[in-house]
Amino acid sequence: MKVSDWDKVTQRVKKSHPNSARLNNFLLKKLSEANEKALELETNKSVVSVKAVRNTIKPSAGATFAPQAEIYLGKLKSEGKYNQYTPNKSRVKHFQDFIHGDIAFQDITPALLERFKSYLMSHDNHSERSAVNHLVLVRSVFSEAIKNNVIDPKYYPFGKGKVKIKFPDSNKIGLSTEEVKRIEDIELDEPTHNHARNLWLFSFYFAGMRVSDIFRMRWSDIQDSRLHYSMGKNNKGGSLKVPEKAIKILNQYERFRENKDDLIFPELKDCNFDNKFQTQKTIGFKTSAIDKILRLYVATKADIEKPLTMHIARHTFGNISGDKIPIQMLQKLYRHSSVTTTIGYQSNFIHRDTDEALDLIINS
Repeated sequence: MKVSDWDKVTQRVKKSHPNSARLNNFLLKKLSEANEKALELETNKSVVSVKAVRNTIKPSAGATFAPQAEIYLGKLKSEGKYNQYTPNKSRVKHFQDFIHGDIAFQDITPALLERFKSYLMSHDNHSERSAVNHLVLVRSVFSEAIKNNVIDPKYYPFGKGKVKIKFPDSNKIGLSTEEVKRIEDIELDEPTHNHARNLWLFSFYFAGMRVSDIFRMRWSDIQDSRLHYSMGKNNKGGSLKVPEKAIKILNQYERFRENKDDLIFPELKDCNFDNKFQTQKTIGFKTSAIDKILRLYVATKADIEKPLTMHIARHTFGNISGDKIPIQMLQKLYRHSSVTTTIGYQSNFIHRDTDEALDLIINS
């Protein structure tokens, strides 16, 4: 359309244009939609920007999955969340492989997500938990797009009557008291093997302390025979008595101590803690290396067939404590924010009632 065909006063297409009637009807329709959306936004917000109205009426070119996923991943990286960034980057690629590139948010329907889940499990041999984690990634990107007014919430494919996120029950396996004793007693001449054993036992002695918290532990955290620290995952603070067995481990590292604020264990001694992303990345690499030693050498030497990793130390504490310790005390030891989390976690290791019920039937 030429500039001469536009009437600046009436804001309409002049009759001189052959399609003036159709174009004017189209403009009236769009103006009506704009007024309707503006009214809808004003109902929910006291102040509405022009940009918000524009994005609601006509989403920008970024209203497709690919650019919003890049923004989401960039946000995780800038916040230093390496443990979330790395797996989610792969999940984004898997989804883009499935949709062959990019897709508008309006086209990410419950039916498409169900097909994506089936695709992951049947073609890529992902577990159900892994497939659900992929759906969580799509949900997170979608939620960010809605929050930024890139897409209308009415297209959200999750929730009641749509796709529901439900993780399958996981099978948590911990070592027995006898197996822990074997780890304590085996002779390990190789320093790296002994170090991996020390880290695992240190975690177990402190109720399954997370490996990231162990790596960050400083000598100054130990005062009056108590270990004071805040758990990195939820910033829950507190202190625990340092058991005699843990003191014996600490004594092996005393000679490397340079000052009171020095790290106890060496994994992060060259790390710049101001760079959160790089710190988490280093923790991930170091943990993988420790887990490999635990599986290949420590478990073999201790004659343990169960998978031996740093995280199994937490499951082991839960397995051995069983129902011997009150649930409220376990909540404090685990540093769980909610006792409901503790109950759910500990239920993986309490089998007495079901065992007795089974024996009652079999032996009757």
